[in-house]
Amino acid sequence: MSSETNTNRIAQLLSHLSLPKSHFAWGPVNSVVLLLGVGLTASLLSATGGLPDGVPIAIGMAAILLLVSMQLQRRWDNILGALLVIAVGLALYFDGYNPIPLVLALGVATSVAASFQVASEWDKTLLLRLGKFRGVRGPGLFFILPFIDRLEAVIDQRVRATDFRAERILTLDTVPVYVDAICFWLVWSPEKAILEVESYADAVILAAQTALKDAVGRHELADLLSNRQKLGAEIQRTLDERTNPWGVTIQAVEITDVIIPEGLEEAMSRKAQAERERQARIILATAESEIAEKFSQAADHYREDATALHLRAMNMVYEGIRQNGSMIIVPSSALDSMSLGSVSGIAALAGQHAEASADHATADIPADAPGGDASS
Repeated sequence: MSSETNTNRIAQLLSHLSLPKSHFAWGPVNSVVLLLGVGLTASLLSATGGLPDGVPIAIGMAAILLLVSMQLQRRWDNILGALLVIAVGLALYFDGYNPIPLVLALGVATSVAASFQVASEWDKTLLLRLGKFRGVRGPGLFFILPFIDRLEAVIDQRVRATDFRAERILTLDTVPVYVDAICFWLVWSPEKAILEVESYADAVILAAQTALKDAVGRHELADLLSNRQKLGAEIQRTLDERTNPWGVTIQAVEITDVIIPEGLEEAMSRKAQAERERQARIILATAESEIAEKFSQAADHYREDATALHLRAMNMVYEGIRQNGSMIIVPSSALDSMSLGSVSGIAALAGQHAEASADHATADIPADAPGGDASS
């Protein structure tokens, strides 16, 4: 049995052993009203002369006792218990004094103070009158009838984020996984959330876990890892259909983490690496095939035009000498095919002819010409 299961059982046991629910809320406004009521009571009784010596101090202690009692447990029967303790204490301490008027005045002040209720802007409160639903109250200030009305629950209508997980779920291809998710939800109908289900927050979490297990069981591991958003949307639709009768709407479900066994993770890593190597080799082979095809097309063009082939060969030799600045050994068959010998001879004859023309032009210049040599 897992530790999480034990924790859930302990929490359920403690929930059954917890104190009864409160009948009303108690805040600073209620404390101020109670103190004003106690002060007014003491003033009226003092004006009528019905307070012996020491009773005003006892009234102050009674007010403190009521405040502490309301902070501990906010129930109508708790008010009656506190008033009974105050009455017994006054009767025992002050001989011959009738504490009933004072206790009744304190009871009225406490009941009036408890009837003032304030709800926050985002809260809604369900009101039960004699055990029957009377409506939803809030936000703001509202009043309840003492000892007749009670507030069943305060519903927060803001968006809530609840994280949940499903342990060791088998996917469609029988792979055990652990999945963590977050659910964003809100209560749109406080009446249904309280009257239709016992604990709507626990029900939402349990329904989310069940929907997550069902969705994971219908998908393979690869689909689960690559399409998290699709899986989250599927869970959101299923969960929203289930919780909508409870007055709860599911806005979104996001898959935060998918944990797979360590051995399977290593195998998937090796598979991914092998797949990347295969793709690299395919790309390299495709490039070689395209290069070979281009060479074949060039060969067809050069086969039909020998001059273009000679020019290309000569350009390759020139580029090699220009870039490397070194000697290039060319086969004699290539020299014959490119006619490099005849070309070199023609270039040499052209160079000799240019030098002879320059010498002849120099010999025809007169001796008395400016810049001429007088000895010639």
